[in-house]
Amino acid sequence: MVSIRVAEVRDAAVIAHVHVRSWLTTYEGIVPEEYLASLNETERVPLWQDGLTRDISVFVAEIEGEVVGFASGGAIREPLHAYDSELYTLYLLKEAQGRGIGRTLLGAVFKVLVQKGFKSMLVWVLEQNPAVRFYERTGAQYITSKQIEIGGVQLPEAALGWPDLVTASGSWPISPYNAHTFTNPRN
Repeated sequence: MVSIRVAEVRDAAVIAHVHVRSWLTTYEGIVPEEYLASLNETERVPLWQDGLTRDISVFVAEIEGEVVGFASGGAIREPLHAYDSELYTLYLLKEAQGRGIGRTLLGAVFKVLVQKGFKSMLVWVLEQNPAVRFYERTGAQYITSKQIEIGGVQLPEAALGWPDLVTASGSWPISPYNAHTFTNPRN
């Protein structure tokens, strides 16, 4: 059984672990090998400790008490069209992918952002990332793209968006955000 709960500062180390591990598996062959080799969980822990004290919504997914993924979202950081919120992160360990966990994490972010009054949401994702298709299957629409630099290489990044969060959030298999734990009924 998968449970989704609000992340706490004490989760910073395990979030850093999932963050780095998922980058190593997801971006292999996309992002320069030297950059991936330089990723350091220990260096990311204080970044997550700080991030978890800010006004963003962060959820973790657990299987039998072990964190296997996380997602975060909040106000848009770089204004684009009429979008007002952003999915900042959604990462899963490779072995947790394809089980509906990402969809449930995304639903948790949708629900809480709707409750905070946001109307729409976008995500920036490397165009070669297989997650592009995941987001499209959840109803995200292509908005635009830009070039970003990672490890000294220019890579195309696409903005995908859900223009109506209320409508999008209504199709998710979780209860409204009124508790710290969500359950994915598919697992």
